Amino acid sequence: MTTTDRPEQGRRQRRRWLGLAVLALPALLASLELTVTNLALPAIGRDLSATSTELLWTVDIYAFLLAGSLITMGVLGDRVGRRRLLLYGAAGYGVASLVAAYSVNAEMLIAARALMGVAGATLMPSTLALAAALFPGPRERATAIGVIVASVSGGTAIGPLVGGWLLERFWWGSAFLLGVPVMAVLLVLLPVLLPESRGPAGRRVDVASSLLSLGAVLPVVYGLKQVAAEGAAAVPLAAVAAGAAVAVAFVRRQRTLADPFVDLRLFADRTLATAAATLAAGIFVLWGSNYALAQYLQLVEGLSPLDAGLWTAPSAFGVIAGSTLAPRLARRWPPGHVIGAGLALSAVGYGVLTQAGGAHALAELVTGAVIVSAGLGPMMALATDMVVGAAPPERTGAAAAISSTAPQLGGALGIALLGSVITAVYRGRTEGAAPEGVPESAAGAFEDDLGAAVEAAEGLPGPVAEEVLGAARRAYETGFQVAAAVCAALTVATAVLVTLAGARRRPEPAAEG
Repeated sequence: MTTTDRPEQGRRQRRRWLGLAVLALPALLASLELTVTNLALPAIGRDLSATSTELLWTVDIYAFLLAGSLITMGVLGDRVGRRRLLLYGAAGYGVASLVAAYSVNAEMLIAARALMGVAGATLMPSTLALAAALFPGPRERATAIGVIVASVSGGTAIGPLVGGWLLERFWWGSAFLLGVPVMAVLLVLLPVLLPESRGPAGRRVDVASSLLSLGAVLPVVYGLKQVAAEGAAAVPLAAVAAGAAVAVAFVRRQRTLADPFVDLRLFADRTLATAAATLAAGIFVLWGSNYALAQYLQLVEGLSPLDAGLWTAPSAFGVIAGSTLAPRLARRWPPGHVIGAGLALSAVGYGVLTQAGGAHALAELVTGAVIVSAGLGPMMALATDMVVGAAPPERTGAAAAISSTAPQLGGALGIALLGSVITAVYRGRTEGAAPEGVPESAAGAFEDDLGAAVEAAEGLPGPVAEEVLGAARRAYETGFQVAAAVCAALTVATAVLVTLAGARRRPEPAAEG
């Protein structure tokens, strides 16, 4: 290498890392925006006279269309160009955010959130695929994807702080305006810092497959969320079954296409299949336990949503630490072993959560959650890298979409099933156990779930209300402990399986220029 080559190589290196910093912005925004939206719901309800159902759809429509559109957007990026798709998505997200911020009624806000969900689905697949193209060497790619994963967790960590500050000083629309300057920066810097990345020219998008992928994911996510909220009723179970049937049709169609929408042969790669399954399982326990933890902090500990968010923020820093440390560890040991060790650490954290209760519950909850997230951080970074890295370059976007969709489905399933475990334990402890003197209607609410018991207690005399709340909170606490034990068992089982059956090869050293 000549003396004149070294400054040029240094400039290229700096340009790549600046490009990664720009790519981290939409990853951070996606998680931050969802946290802030949840905090803004009470103000939205007051100002727009929105019903509880409309507020629920304000959150859910974004999640539904985001999850349902990920595969389509990943494949589309492979066809038309990942940078181009990310630019279009960023522009669309910024415009939809403006519409949401200045919505004059709930219907307008829900429509804007739907557009944000579709535009948001371009962000993660394109970001991961561009990061992989920017850093093709295995070691640097793992580090880059670790940065993206850490950015997602960073948004979760600072979301309550940013959202609380904004909502105390401005109107609820400021929560949605966060996306506008971020996307403006992306639109200006992305064409300058990152080259285009796409698969071979001339490949077409199969519209029928796109619709089938949407029809497979949307009903499943909807059904699982309804099961988590209302229990295993006929409608949500039918939605899950319908989504599964459409998924079968989607798979059959892929097998008949000369150029499939999603190449199912990707799943024949043991590395990719194991990593995707591990992502789904890891996010299953993470989202499920985080949902239960939020309920515990608010309904058992009596914290406000903002305070509960602040107490859960340390766990996001655990993910940041784990995901940024993981690539270094994977240079010395096989990624599957690093993931397995991290999952074993998470099992220890869930063991701490099984003991949560009493006077020291808050300290036990925070400690357990931090240990859990620190252990899951390596899984999130390395398994994502394994999925993206296992795909051929022309299908990196589709692989990135798989690595984004698997956690969405696993997380929705975790919230539904672990929520059902807590509900079953709660009802088993409270059935026929209402304190004396409690009216029949309040007794029914007491036996249903903790949220209903808290509402019912507000209309009861002081001593009776305290007795009802104490019994209900103890019942939920037991359910939470059982769910934590289930998470510990699942995490140990996943750790064993990924260690034995996961990708055991270390990343091959490559020229990292």
